[in-house]
Amino acid sequence: MSAVDIEAFVHDLARLSGEAILPFFRSAIGVDNKAAPGSFDPVTEGDRAGEAVMRQMIKRTFPAHGIVGEEYGAENEEAEHVWVLDPIDGTRAFIAGIPVWGTLIGLAKGGAPAFGMMHQPFTREKFWGDGAKAHYSGPAGDRLLRVRPCETLAAATIMTTSPKLFGTSEKPRFDALESQCRTYRYGADCYAYCMVAAGQVDLVVEAGLKPYDIMALIPIVEGAGGIVTSWDGGSAASGGRILAAGDKRVHEQAMAVLNG
Repeated sequence: MSAVDIEAFVHDLARLSGEAILPFFRSAIGVDNKAAPGSFDPVTEGDRAGEAVMRQMIKRTFPAHGIVGEEYGAENEEAEHVWVLDPIDGTRAFIAGIPVWGTLIGLAKGGAPAFGMMHQPFTREKFWGDGAKAHYSGPAGDRLLRVRPCETLAAATIMTTSPKLFGTSEKPRFDALESQCRTYRYGADCYAYCMVAAGQVDLVVEAGLKPYDIMALIPIVEGAGGIVTSWDGGSAASGGRILAAGDKRVHEQAMAVLNG
């Protein structure tokens, strides 16, 4: 591994990608659809510009590292160190002008999440962690992130990007879990996981995620004292069905409901 300060390097990646992306936010940008006819998976020039600048910097600084990105695919993904990038997580929010999207910058070592940052350049907020500690910087100042205690589902705030994104076998299980929670919110994408780390939210439940949707967020939630797994308690690093919680007690209860 290079002697480059990884944390400082990721902050530089965040700054440069933010500079590339922000000119496209709340502008008359064109939106392309990556999905098959009848579906909608949007991508913008902001997505492409943000990922391109990060890839260039990574290749220049760490030529032996791999990169997996949402827009430009995988390069050298068998490397010991692999950067996992999502330039705009929450593209639907981005094109609607709602600032709950973020740039996800993850670093995996040996396939396991090692460092992650969520950067929201419009609100000037950063959430980052290494699995042992997690940090926030932004208009509210700088601070360590800590999850909050939540003993039961009846006391929990649960979030998901949209219930419509669950499959036919997943939706009833999510509904059963949501019905046992105190309150719910939808539509925050990566921001929801950062709110778990910040002690504002107790549960995030999603399905159909890709590695670049979650890899950067795992070290943030875990660094704040939370837990991120698949619905059955396995590793979340590959994406799929994800359950994140601030309190291990409510995580266990949620997992029991999701698994029937």
